[in-house]
Amino acid sequence: MPAPTSLMTAAPLETIASPQLWAITVACLALLLGADFAVTRRPHEVRMREAVGWSVFYLALPLLFGLYVWRAFGTQASVEFYTGYVVEKSLSVDNLFVFMLLLAAFAVPRELAQRVLLYGIIGALVLRAVFIALGAAALQSGTWAFLLFGAILIVTAGKILKDALSGKEQEVDISSMRSVRLLRRFMPVTGDYRGSRLMVREQGRRALTPLALAIVAVFATDIVFAVDSVPAVYGVTDDPFLVFATNAFALLGLRALYFVLLGVLEKLRHLNHGLGVILGFIGLKLLLHWAHGIWPAVPEIPTLVSLGVIIVVLTTVTITSVHANRRDARRDARRDAQRATVPPSDG
Repeated sequence: MPAPTSLMTAAPLETIASPQLWAITVACLALLLGADFAVTRRPHEVRMREAVGWSVFYLALPLLFGLYVWRAFGTQASVEFYTGYVVEKSLSVDNLFVFMLLLAAFAVPRELAQRVLLYGIIGALVLRAVFIALGAAALQSGTWAFLLFGAILIVTAGKILKDALSGKEQEVDISSMRSVRLLRRFMPVTGDYRGSRLMVREQGRRALTPLALAIVAVFATDIVFAVDSVPAVYGVTDDPFLVFATNAFALLGLRALYFVLLGVLEKLRHLNHGLGVILGFIGLKLLLHWAHGIWPAVPEIPTLVSLGVIIVVLTTVTITSVHANRRDARRDARRDAQRATVPPSDG
């Protein structure tokens, strides 16, 4: 018996974006990145007031863009955009924690941290664009791509939940990163940072600075993040423009958000539990969508329901993290009080 047609082929992907909208969006993105480069041109330590201001600005942009999508293209498109944005922003917060570990591992000075983050964001945008194009091509070639994306997300969710439930903490081992080892093999590296310079000349030879190695390490982690991130948002919408827009808006504010959340990231101890549940849920949604194309009786999960589930999961893990932190603080306070009341030993 021949395979069902819906299993082998898919209708051309529909998109809300005209070539003009694509051009305007990319131009605005380039303008915002240029502004970020201007801000980080002179290395300086980012103060909380500056970080909060930029974070509010970059949170307002997707809200306004979602309103534009709603007015121009209807409720469904705007719900897909907002849902995809929440998913991508959630994953990007987890990415920030890895960036924090990388910056600490390379002992990046605080005044240079925002330049490393900016390069990392640009690399992430380029990689996401490539993966989005590949994902669109896969979806056009057949609905099997939904099955593939769903499987990737479910496997990823299982790994994240396994590590989270076992109490395994995220670690960064610089010596095991092939990209960093390769650079050190072919080029010398200076023993200290030289401002925002990536390469200097020493004793007649060009040498990389530790800043260049840190940026390469961030690029390497960007590849891993893109593998998880793009299938996740394709589980919300199959419009390549909305997929690109959600990724772009989620990444743009990361530089400022890093400094706002610097002291908070470690306290969100249950964040990975929530991300594992969200990725698993979206993977299930993709599998149901694929199965619905073959067996119409199989139900699909509406995008609005997906948005509700994601918000509930994120709210829950935030509350449980706060509760666990307070419980541990009370336990430590009791322990310190007990130690203070124990009389010193005569011996």
